[in-house]
Amino acid sequence: QVQLVESGGGLVQAGGSLRLSCAASGRTFSIFAMAWFRQAPGKERESVAAISWIGQTTLYADSVKGRFTISRDNAKGTVYLQMNSLKPEDTAVYYCVASKQAAASFDGMDYWGRGTLVTVSS
Repeated sequence: QVQLVESGGGLVQAGGSLRLSCAASGRTFSIFAMAWFRQAPGKERESVAAISWIGQTTLYADSVKGRFTISRDNAKGTVYLQMNSLKPEDTAVYYCVASKQAAASFDGMDYWGRGTLVTVSS
């Protein structure tokens, strides 16, 4: 089994920045691509960013392009989400997700973390 633990969430003012981290443990050799999803109160879950196994390919939702950056450190088993120029509509629970496939994608996710809350005040 694989465990994903997110950290770095919190309260920030609009225009501010946060960096989320996700540490993977367990059978990490089965993990390849990683991604972040989010779910705002009363809304459906949506994809945010994804990164391939080597980190050469990234995907972003249109709503976060130019503001968020996903990266990974395979030696540490950690993936990051740097969030800049935060907006109140970015308020959500952010989930770290892992896949057994190598390519960056928002489909076919296999493991999910429990999430970390990000609140952006106006």
